[in-house]
Amino acid sequence: MEVRHDFFPLADKLRPERLAEFEGQIHLTGRQKIIQALVRSKNLASMIFWGPPGTGKTTLARILVRETGYPSAEFSATVSGIAEIKKMMEKSLAARQERGKPLVLFVDEIHHFNRNVQDAFLPYVERGDIILLGTTTENPAYKINRALLSRLKILELLPLEKEQLERILGKALAFIREHGGADLRFTPEAEAVVIGYSNGDGRRLLNLVEIVLQTADHSGAVDETFVLDVIQNKVAGYDRSGDDRFQYISALHKSVRNSDVDASLFWLYRMLEGGEDPLYILRRMVRMAVEDIGLADPDALRVCLNAKQAYEFLGSPEGDLFLTEAAVYLAAAPKSNSLYRADGKMKQLAEKYKMLPVPLQIVNPDNFIAAGKGAGKDYVYAHDRPEKTSLLKTLPEGVEEKEFYEPGSMGFEKNIRERLAYWKKIKDELNKKAK
Repeated sequence: MEVRHDFFPLADKLRPERLAEFEGQIHLTGRQKIIQALVRSKNLASMIFWGPPGTGKTTLARILVRETGYPSAEFSATVSGIAEIKKMMEKSLAARQERGKPLVLFVDEIHHFNRNVQDAFLPYVERGDIILLGTTTENPAYKINRALLSRLKILELLPLEKEQLERILGKALAFIREHGGADLRFTPEAEAVVIGYSNGDGRRLLNLVEIVLQTADHSGAVDETFVLDVIQNKVAGYDRSGDDRFQYISALHKSVRNSDVDASLFWLYRMLEGGEDPLYILRRMVRMAVEDIGLADPDALRVCLNAKQAYEFLGSPEGDLFLTEAAVYLAAAPKSNSLYRADGKMKQLAEKYKMLPVPLQIVNPDNFIAAGKGAGKDYVYAHDRPEKTSLLKTLPEGVEEKEFYEPGSMGFEKNIRERLAYWKKIKDELNKKAK
């Protein structure tokens, strides 16, 4: 069956125009929620709509503008230049005075503007000359200028749920029957594949329905095999360029920290099967080896570095096994965050005491100026002492804090604790003799 070209794209034809038609995001659109409140009050504020593709960010922003009656101008950060937008913003004050309401500037995919360009919006938003509505698939905390972000309300949209996707599919099939002249139907198994393939993305679901409509013979219900053949490629449900990357790598890191081997492998393979760069994962594993294990098991770092070297030598898919080995080792290893805590403490102390000079007794007298100041005087070469240490002061005078590194009680750090106790005992004995 041939369908008219103006029948497509389905995602655009089925885009809701009123809030009552909008599917999903009940936490924003339900009764007594923010979107309903804004529509009732006919009052808008600058906002960012953040969420995965196909969750209704652009649609919801347009509905808000339409139902609150604001003048608006729409741009896409992927195709519009800031100069074009600036011209519109410069006219916004006159438009506000003329219409009694500020101009709503809707910028789709606002994260494509760099931070310097985003600064151009600031004065107009601050003065109230414009209301900025932006959409983004990227975490605003990482992609939006902090000064601008502080003036925007963030509305997070979530992946659509199964029931919502089923209703969207039902609307699509009804629209096709009414306007396309085709009785497109799916078997229950095929419908489950369509819903699963969409992965919470309404646009993705409609795009798949569109392809099936154009390729099926419509002699009966479309079955699972046909849909899978249309899809062809497995769907990993992972966006390595978006927020998925940060959420999944964080899940892997926290699973390792919690010594959960199963969860560590689960998140590792969700990323690998989604097409993540194994070297990106290995770099994070190297960090885990020190941040969460450290000297409780020094071999953890060596295992990760060896896995990186071996992966670079062999590549995927064979080399994926080296990441499996590293993940299992890290999760099963004894845990300590002593080095991580020492790192945080030392950054503060380095700033606190940044004006203190190196004690003269440990300054090399390698020039006449340093020698003239007494550099190296009273220096004690530890190897010349039977104890292999001395009472030489190597910290600057004025540093009050002690024991910057406190070893944990697991793994090799028990040995380090014993070593530190040994050196403390030796120094205590030398102090007694000195008195």
